Amino acid sequence: MNEDLSEYNHPESIISLLSPVSWLQMDEIKINSDFNLSNQNGYVKNKSERIIKELTYELCQAKASNLHSKLSEFEMSLLQKIAEIEAEMARTQKNKATNFHLGLLKAKLAKLRAQVISGGDGRGGGGGGNEGWDVSKTGEARVGLIGFPSVGKSTLLNKLTGTFSEVAAYEFTTLTCVPGVFNYKGAKIQLLDLPGIIEGAKDGKGRGRQVIGVGRTCSLILIVLDALKPLTHKRIIERELEGFGIRLNKQPPNISFTRKDRGGITITSTVQLKNIDEETIKSICSEYRINNANFVIRCDATADDIIDIIEGNRIYLPCIYILNKIDQITIEELDVLSQCPHYVPVSAHHEWNLDGLIEKIWQYLDLIRIYTKPKGQIPDYAAPVILKRDKSTIADFCRRIHKQLLPQMKYALVWGQSVRHNPQRVGKDHVLIDEDVVQIIKK
Repeated sequence: MNEDLSEYNHPESIISLLSPVSWLQMDEIKINSDFNLSNQNGYVKNKSERIIKELTYELCQAKASNLHSKLSEFEMSLLQKIAEIEAEMARTQKNKATNFHLGLLKAKLAKLRAQVISGGDGRGGGGGGNEGWDVSKTGEARVGLIGFPSVGKSTLLNKLTGTFSEVAAYEFTTLTCVPGVFNYKGAKIQLLDLPGIIEGAKDGKGRGRQVIGVGRTCSLILIVLDALKPLTHKRIIERELEGFGIRLNKQPPNISFTRKDRGGITITSTVQLKNIDEETIKSICSEYRINNANFVIRCDATADDIIDIIEGNRIYLPCIYILNKIDQITIEELDVLSQCPHYVPVSAHHEWNLDGLIEKIWQYLDLIRIYTKPKGQIPDYAAPVILKRDKSTIADFCRRIHKQLLPQMKYALVWGQSVRHNPQRVGKDHVLIDEDVVQIIKK
């Protein structure tokens, strides 16, 4: 102990610090007869110091055990409520008469799941930033491999990137996040091999929260499925990701939501709402204790869309379903499965169709290549500037190279399909197309 305890001249002073330690323990060790403080150096003598350390350790253990027990009980009660609501939703037939009731149940379910994820404060709903592994982001995009144990994620990482990730015939071989990088069309793409998840991952089973937490930081999700049971695994994994606030191959609903101080709930719709009515929207708002808000709905929204907009922390990601181990199924089965959208059949072990998978990854990442042309020189086709297709203006191009380039730019010369003649003088708002060539003219 390095603290100065000279201010505690009586046993009662230290006893007050150690409460609520059992008074029976205090009597047994006869603490009153052992406290003799040294006025010279301010430290407690050996026996008294040992007693204080033992009591403090026991106190900390008791408090930690009590806190953990309370947290476990609280989380278990939340999971029990979630199970009850899910069971009630499964029993309820879906029709116009039950839309109101189902909408209310979905709102309650979303709130409870948010509390489980965020640790009980009810304001999570898809966080997980602190739940994941500390993996630094490299390259132009990050792609995550998610799937059940032993479906071939590590083998895919090894084949695509050359990075070693342990492979074995038993489940849960990968216990942490293993990153790798592969190059394609001049772009460096980071690939993450994540541990296998199990059913109930969104509720904390296994390392599900950590895995899905890292998945939220990715630009693209690759769900690896075993060809022998693909649809079963697909439904379970989609449900786990949905519960953690990840929406796969969907666009954010075209709904504007703003809170206000007074005036109640105002709902304006530019299209006919077939899946929800105003009463259901107001009931969902009531569940979230929202009494005053404006909704402008420009799509045929559902109760899930309204909940997602209110929560405000959903992630919309593209997803590819990798059908691995196709060498274990028949040609007829493969033909049927290949007709499903977003599917890519491969065999990681035999390296079948890996080139097709990489090309599909490039398409879903929606990246474009822009080549630079220094004045008086030929374009640099070896090192393109990689941009997202929806963020591909001249201004985005300049910021990608250097933050000081845009203020210094006078205009740009562009060669390619985005201009009518080559070269063409353009400004900072000009939208570039894949494989355009750009030369920046400074002031």
